[in-house]
Amino acid sequence: MTISGKARLAGVIGWPVGHSRSPRLHNYWLERLGIDGAYVPLAVAPADLAAVLAALPRMGFVGVNLTVPHKEAALALVDRLDPLAARIGAVNTLVVEDGKLIGRNTDAFGFLENLRRGAPAWVPQSGPALVLGAGGAARAVVAALIEAGVPEIRLANRSAERAEALAAALGGPIRLVAWEDREAALAEAALLVNTTTLGMSGMAPLEISLDRLTSGAVVNDIVYVPLKTELLLDAEMRGHVTVDGLGMLLWQAVPGFEAWFGRRPEVDEALRDFVLA
Repeated sequence: MTISGKARLAGVIGWPVGHSRSPRLHNYWLERLGIDGAYVPLAVAPADLAAVLAALPRMGFVGVNLTVPHKEAALALVDRLDPLAARIGAVNTLVVEDGKLIGRNTDAFGFLENLRRGAPAWVPQSGPALVLGAGGAARAVVAALIEAGVPEIRLANRSAERAEALAAALGGPIRLVAWEDREAALAEAALLVNTTTLGMSGMAPLEISLDRLTSGAVVNDIVYVPLKTELLLDAEMRGHVTVDGLGMLLWQAVPGFEAWFGRRPEVDEALRDFVLA
């Protein structure tokens, strides 16, 4: 596809940014939909973030995604902040409107859409959820579960202080659980979500026995490298419905793409295969 001088420009800003699969994802959609546009990786050091964001409208960008370590720093650099992004405390999507930067967070949408499609029988009101981790991803996950109506969210994190900060920021039906009590907290849970990096390629394993998890519970790991983590493999062997983390990456990208390029893209098996290749 030819890119003209009138192409709509978007991208992803991170430091580093070479690991991001977003350019592969968005450019696949642009090609598939025949849109005159481009999505580029932008390696921006933290000290340069404010200047780069301020220049985006003048450079013709319709928006960008933000990844590590910029999601929280961007909160203070946008002209308008979506209420959900303010509540989560992180921005992952910027939309340029009339020269102004609008900060949004689509991670909560991406998590919930992936969960609902991967486990269509799961009902938010069916029982408690145990969430492992208290970082930026956990904030989006917990915010999504609160909005969906999950009656109790048990939160376990290696650092109690971070878990306490998350609970104070989001409120809702959060019950803090000591990290060493994470297995006991599985009792009667309808959903287990791992938002930590434990189990990711090159990281320490996630050590948790699923013996106390009821047979109908759903297990979701937002890690997608590897696609099938040890947690998901263990859950599958026990007969649980499992949901991998790739879908969250794909679905969180949909609202941004639609806002920038005016078309709602599809998330399907062909896209999953392409992004994984």
